[in-house]
Amino acid sequence: MRRDLTQGLMTIALVLLLLSALSAQAQESDDLLSPPLKVTFREYLEAVEKHSLDLKTQRQNIINAQADISIAGVRPDPELTFGIDSTELSEPNKPNASTATTIGLDLTIETAGKRGKRKQVAESKLKLAKVNVAAFSQQLGVDSASAFIEAYRTQEALARKRSTLKSFQELVRATEIRFKTGDVSKLELWQTNVEADRFFSEVTTAEAEAKAAELTLSVFLGKSFNEVFPGAVVHFEVKEESLQFDQFDLATLISKAIKNRYDIRVAEAEVESSRNSLQLVRANRWVDPKVNVGLTNTPRVDSIFDREGNVTNSPAERSLELGLTITLPIPFSRLQKGELIQAETAVSQAQLQRSSILLKAETEVRVTLAKYLASSQNVRRYREHVLKDADRVIDGMRTAYRMGSASFIELLNAQRTADGVYLDYLQAIADLANTAVKLQISVGMRPDL
Repeated sequence: MRRDLTQGLMTIALVLLLLSALSAQAQESDDLLSPPLKVTFREYLEAVEKHSLDLKTQRQNIINAQADISIAGVRPDPELTFGIDSTELSEPNKPNASTATTIGLDLTIETAGKRGKRKQVAESKLKLAKVNVAAFSQQLGVDSASAFIEAYRTQEALARKRSTLKSFQELVRATEIRFKTGDVSKLELWQTNVEADRFFSEVTTAEAEAKAAELTLSVFLGKSFNEVFPGAVVHFEVKEESLQFDQFDLATLISKAIKNRYDIRVAEAEVESSRNSLQLVRANRWVDPKVNVGLTNTPRVDSIFDREGNVTNSPAERSLELGLTITLPIPFSRLQKGELIQAETAVSQAQLQRSSILLKAETEVRVTLAKYLASSQNVRRYREHVLKDADRVIDGMRTAYRMGSASFIELLNAQRTADGVYLDYLQAIADLANTAVKLQISVGMRPDL
């Protein structure tokens, strides 16, 4: 009776285990049928352009520069004066005096076209603000593209390490079977367990690197990556045929880069802005005269009679006088030329900076193109030969180890070599993608992979 009960419980346990395995298998099948959403390179860059907080902050500079144009066009305010021009304080003279009042208007006349030059400076600064924002957006595209590429590289590296770990776990099980049959020693079994644990540690590190790369994506987005792309993973493929750099010679690429690079446009705008500032400094050295127009009103003085009817004062009729004065400052302060020297130095610095940026841009195009061509050859070599050969070696070594014709050390070295080759291949893809993006942006193309 007790034996039947035990067999029944064992049967129930086996059924539960079978159902659990079937459920897990069904869940795994569902996961395979519904792969995660893939975010393309272009989708991510468009989201960065839309949501980036840093880019929104930079765009505020354009609004400020537009306001400066309005401020620059303001003319000097006129000054209105009014009050008592004169009033008699001595009692003996009061019968012959009245309190005179005055009202006047002061106008500052700007010379040398100061107002126009102020607006010219403000307009050049608006242009500079716009190209600065465009340059920031261009650099943001390079940086966010690099983050996207790194996220993809770490994601694929993690997948490779997980695959290697799974293979080693299967190898551990195979080694345990061979140990039971006396085919391998206990020392070799222990060694396989140690190496499996080491691969598990590498997977943990790779998971952390992939997570860090994903978090970096959120920095450029201005919000969480999962918030913008729920449950998605990054994905791209470098389509060398769509880059079409081979159809341009080096001189054409350099010419396009000089025409389209925003750091060069910023340098040119800096030169223009500094020249306009110099013209304004020169105009400000001219003095501005002040014109004052005033009216003085003296009330009528009535006659004062004594007891005999004689006039005892000097009566007078009402008086209204017009006054005009022009004030010219004496420009002793213009003897020093400090602000003029500073403005001329700023122009020279801007011109030198532009020449330096032009030289750096040409050099950067040459270097980036060389890196692109080298990376392209490396990726092609990996795809056509190296990866296939590495896979053949590791597959053959695994078979040889299971059959007992290869040692564990030989298998371990083959596995590490194959993993190293694949990780190098991923890095070559990342290098190719990064250099392609830099070249695309330099020649005015929208970055795409």
